[in-house]
Amino acid sequence: MKYGFIIDNRKCIGCHACTTACKSEHDVPVGVNRTWVKQVEKGEFPNSRRLFSVMRCNHCTDAPCVEICPVEALYVREDGIVDFDKRRCIGCKSCMQACPYDALYIDPETHTAAKCNYCAHRIDIGLEPACVNVCPEHAIISGDMDDPHSEIAMLLSRQQVSTRKPEKATRPNLYYIDADDVSLIASNTEKSDAYFWSSQSLGVGHFAKEAEKLAFSNTDVVDALMKMNGPGDTHKPKTVEVLMDKAKRIYDAPDKGILWGWEVSGYVWTKAISAGTFLVLFLLWFFNKPGNAMMDYTALGVSLVFLALTGLLLVLDLDQPKRFHYVILRPQWNSWLVKGGYAITVFGGLLTLLIAARFFDWQGVYSGAMWATGTVAVVVAIYTAFLFAQAKGRDFWQSPTLAIHMLVHSIMAGAAVLLFLNFLLGAFEEWESFLGLVLVISILVNAVTILFEMVTTHPTQDAKTVVYSITRGRYRNLFWVGIVLVGNILPLILLTVPVMSPVIMVLTAILVLIGIYITEHVWVEAPQRVALS
Repeated sequence: MKYGFIIDNRKCIGCHACTTACKSEHDVPVGVNRTWVKQVEKGEFPNSRRLFSVMRCNHCTDAPCVEICPVEALYVREDGIVDFDKRRCIGCKSCMQACPYDALYIDPETHTAAKCNYCAHRIDIGLEPACVNVCPEHAIISGDMDDPHSEIAMLLSRQQVSTRKPEKATRPNLYYIDADDVSLIASNTEKSDAYFWSSQSLGVGHFAKEAEKLAFSNTDVVDALMKMNGPGDTHKPKTVEVLMDKAKRIYDAPDKGILWGWEVSGYVWTKAISAGTFLVLFLLWFFNKPGNAMMDYTALGVSLVFLALTGLLLVLDLDQPKRFHYVILRPQWNSWLVKGGYAITVFGGLLTLLIAARFFDWQGVYSGAMWATGTVAVVVAIYTAFLFAQAKGRDFWQSPTLAIHMLVHSIMAGAAVLLFLNFLLGAFEEWESFLGLVLVISILVNAVTILFEMVTTHPTQDAKTVVYSITRGRYRNLFWVGIVLVGNILPLILLTVPVMSPVIMVLTAILVLIGIYITEHVWVEAPQRVALS
């Protein structure tokens, strides 16, 4: 048994009865939707057409929202319906980042994730979903696709159907008859905060007050497409003409804004400092660079403090912060948020053990704990790259170099912090030269990694749009000044000074840490400005 939907666009009249029925059936708050009708106008009068596309959860066979959810709040039933349990949800918004179809939202009343659940309570007693019952044109067809005698199975065998984003390999179970790419592919039309019949500039849900200023700027898309014609071409390319003149989005659900805000950027930064401080301390210990007890205690303490800040920022980002312990006590082990949560917990315990071993002079314990902590520190440094990779809705985060990016940032941050501590607690010449070498190597690797992420051919238009936004669009000043100049070029110049004075030491460390934060801010925020539906 496997339930699915067919949307017959030959019949849909855009009456929004399905949206209204869904809201009534599930008491969905104003401003958010489980089901909505997107409207696109295509062509020029009199050769024009209005397209209606019913949008909702696709009840994927390989649902990325289920895989990324850390607490099993989302799950696939035996009949194929992707359902959710709001009593378990911690409001981490990972499912929203993972869904390529923008089907989930944070309920502004319960502060938990929600979406279309196929009216599972109706299915269980033999009824059809509310939207199917209310549709006046029978444009929404539901049923068991494994039953050859069902209407949906017969339609699937006779009609040419389409799905949204088949390249995501989610195997969606929502099919469209007579679909049009200008309606199904989000990047083919502009996302706006004002449509007819509505004024949506204030936004809803998480970061609602920020929605207007955080809404995605489509000028980046248009500018990127115009650049495709090459230099010297002053005419708009045909693709832009289609976007701006021939196909226009005239009605849609409100934009959800930035889901992972400064808390996530901050936690990636504090996590890099925590893991990196220990990793560079481990390198000093491995290469037998002498220090003193005060330096060791301080470095381990700094690592612990920033690890605690990482945990605090993770909790602050949750819309249900009181349930944060569910990640540890009710884990869903496919989620990298769970693996990361356990890695952070183990890392904190090992750092505490190292401080005790150093204080009580447990040489055997100290040596073994250093190796164990070093291994876990690498996991702590890079696990977020795998979490972002599970967020299949954001194409830019699927970069194969993201793990290298985060490991290198940790090394850079750790070397910068220890350089600063070396200045505060008494300069060790061997530490100074070693930390300078580590910084030079890591900055060079970081520059190559960023270059690779920016110039290599990206497989999707969404990823290309993000790269354009970073290098030539909305984030260009942050990229060229904050990341390239402040975070990489200036520290490299300062590190070539023959004699490193205390002022240069401190300035280099500060510039590196600023550059890392700006990079994480841009890498986290820019991909979220691309519309998914």
